[in-house]
Amino acid sequence: MKCFERLVKDHITSTLPDTLDPLQFAYRPNRSTDDAISTTLHAALTHLDKRNTYVRMLFIDYSSAFNTIVPSKLVIKLETLGLDPALCNWVLDFLTGRSQVVRVGNNISTPLILNTGAPQGYSLFTHDCVATHASNSIIKFADDTTVVGLITNNDETAYREEVRALGVWCQENNLTLNVNKTKEMIVDFRKQQREHPPIHIDGTVVERVVSFKFLGVHITDKLNWSTHTDSIVKKAQQRLFNLRRLKKFGLSPKALTNFYRCTIESILSGCITAWYSNCSAHNRNALQRVVRSAQRITGGKLPALQDTYTTRCHRKAIMIIKDNNHPKHCLFTPLSTRRRGQCKCIKVGTERLKNSFYLKAIRLLNSHH
Repeated sequence: MKCFERLVKDHITSTLPDTLDPLQFAYRPNRSTDDAISTTLHAALTHLDKRNTYVRMLFIDYSSAFNTIVPSKLVIKLETLGLDPALCNWVLDFLTGRSQVVRVGNNISTPLILNTGAPQGYSLFTHDCVATHASNSIIKFADDTTVVGLITNNDETAYREEVRALGVWCQENNLTLNVNKTKEMIVDFRKQQREHPPIHIDGTVVERVVSFKFLGVHITDKLNWSTHTDSIVKKAQQRLFNLRRLKKFGLSPKALTNFYRCTIESILSGCITAWYSNCSAHNRNALQRVVRSAQRITGGKLPALQDTYTTRCHRKAIMIIKDNNHPKHCLFTPLSTRRRGQCKCIKVGTERLKNSFYLKAIRLLNSHH
């Protein structure tokens, strides 16, 4: 059944336009959490480069998002996207009237008939959940949804209307916002800051935080990376203990290196293109100390994180250039034909924006060329 669902999903995906919901980064080729984080940060940092601006980020949490989808509403959206009516009817029949039981040992529960839920179709179900104001973005990775409001001159009208409209959309589509787990973070670098009135959803105040774990990466209201690097260094050091134990058990250097690459380097380099370039020297030294410790244990040469970052940054930039439908493909503007392979550099006013992924990738491409 799982294989068959995948075949049907692939068939449906092949008939959809590539431009569908560019800010949904899940279930698509050449998209990842790195892209979602980098896009969010780029929008914020570009806006903060201007005078009298700040950014509000609302991190939405849904209650059982995949299990509450109403198949009849999903099919209406599929028809709107131009799918064949016969296929839409098949999908509706497949998702309704499903029997489910639970087996524990020799005991079987009473059958339960399910008429909601469609995990494979979630991104299609939410394709029409998009920002209605140009100053806002709704960035999604599966059911992880973030509303980014770019505020100028303290005018939050568009942002608050966006949050209200999202609440209405959720009610119309049978999705429940979990206000207790929904958080908001405000990034404001102005010297003279004003009091920011809270956001309300269904009459409940949304909790404001100074740090949030966004798609596995800790983002703070100062947009620095000490919280994130401290967290991953602590986790990596705990796994170094296991690496030392394995060496005592007599594992070969190759096996130790494989263990490091899978369980420690994967932690240190997770979404590295989105955050590493804006790390402080202190943060980078702390990360590299873990690599040096692992190198002493394995007895072999391990790649420095700076090299890992450069390699992945360059590779991702090439993939974005080849993907005309990537939401940030437009940033990689080619120069004249005399300088083929080079991209136009973007002028910026702050080091934060200068060191963000997309601008760093452009300079890296030009230097490699």
